[in-house]
Amino acid sequence: MAKPVTKYICQNCGYSSLRWLGKCPECDSWSSFVEEIVYSDKRKLSSNTHNIVESKITNLSKVSDIDITEDKRVVIGMEELDRVLGGGIVPGSVVLVGGDPGIGKSTLMMQLSDKIKDHTILYVSGEESQKQIKLRCERLGFEHDEFYILSETSLEIIAAIVDKLKPEIVIIDSIQTIYRNELESSPGSVSQLRESTAAIIQIAKAKNISFFLIGHITKEGVIAGPKVLEHMVDTVLQFEGERTHAYRVLRAIKNRFGSTNEIGIFEMTGTGLIEVKNPSEVFLAQRSRGISGSSVSASIEGSRPILIEVQALVSSSGYSVPQRTATGFDYKRLAILIAVLEKKIGIHLSKFDVFVNIAGGIKIDEPSIDLAAAMSICSSFKDSPLDADMLILGEVGLSGETRGISFADRRIQEAIKLGFKKIVLPKNNLKNIKKSNDLEYIPVENIQDAIRLIL
Repeated sequence: MAKPVTKYICQNCGYSSLRWLGKCPECDSWSSFVEEIVYSDKRKLSSNTHNIVESKITNLSKVSDIDITEDKRVVIGMEELDRVLGGGIVPGSVVLVGGDPGIGKSTLMMQLSDKIKDHTILYVSGEESQKQIKLRCERLGFEHDEFYILSETSLEIIAAIVDKLKPEIVIIDSIQTIYRNELESSPGSVSQLRESTAAIIQIAKAKNISFFLIGHITKEGVIAGPKVLEHMVDTVLQFEGERTHAYRVLRAIKNRFGSTNEIGIFEMTGTGLIEVKNPSEVFLAQRSRGISGSSVSASIEGSRPILIEVQALVSSSGYSVPQRTATGFDYKRLAILIAVLEKKIGIHLSKFDVFVNIAGGIKIDEPSIDLAAAMSICSSFKDSPLDADMLILGEVGLSGETRGISFADRRIQEAIKLGFKKIVLPKNNLKNIKKSNDLEYIPVENIQDAIRLIL
């Protein structure tokens, strides 16, 4: 019989110890160890196991002999979600969806279910009753005959119902509430999350059922539970956005069946999430013209360009150490740009607070908007507005040079659609683009050229 062993397991990374520790030596988190009872069951390889292994060997297949014609993706009908998933739902896949409380994860899953009319869907909730889910369905105008609701947290009961109902898609809200009866630890612990997810993956692959697992996130913004949870599933989606803002961004952190560079943009309304098909126009709709500290740049998110407004505010500091704040922009890139402006341009910002914001709540990681951010800072510092019909592209190096960017043509074509007249871009990009007679091109070699020509 299995012997119970008491262990202390970090709820952040899954590190185990025989004694309680105040600080986890693996992830450096404090007070994260919880006592759990683990059963050590050392089993020998039986003759029956040998028979199973022999049968598996006889069922080995060459990759060229495997037929995948029946396993085509299920197209949801929501273009933004289909794009992020890589073209639809892959049968037998397990997708983990994370996000802040109240951001709209459950709403997104309900609308996904409503779009797929010709599939049987099971919605398992461990947090809400069936009546509460019904009320949400009515608010969203939900119409789906083959949609079943189950309020349950026991994985064994869920597995039995899945085996009887045989749905094509199962949504579990949330994975932190699911538990396995044979484990002594409480729901949401590292052991329960790891073992429950492993069992769900086994069911998904064996029965060719697609699972969507909704996950809570920690205060640091990562999905609660051990990091191995993200390695186990096929796709990890992060639903981002501020609860006070209307726009939500769905981003693929991991995707075995598609690109991780795609994003989907939604607007939260009283009747659910609405897809934003032209995010460039939406993000620039509330832009004020003729004010200092504002410029427009373009970012490539997956397969499409998005025009964004880069705002900056430079004001006298009332502190001995001036503030440096970046929202939606990499803080380290901001520090580099300030250093370049001070060293190469002579703009001394040591007594000024500098704030940079990407309007609309979107986060941009690529360096192609460096030049736009630097120009916004200079514009605010000099209180001199930039041309509102000008698009600024370019990466800024440590010596102040402007480096070429990728997909310049696609960014410029998006700007043409929205009526921009001037394009500021690195000189290296000018010879590789298809020029339009409707645009004025301003090539720059360094940040000094950009300030001289456009400010």
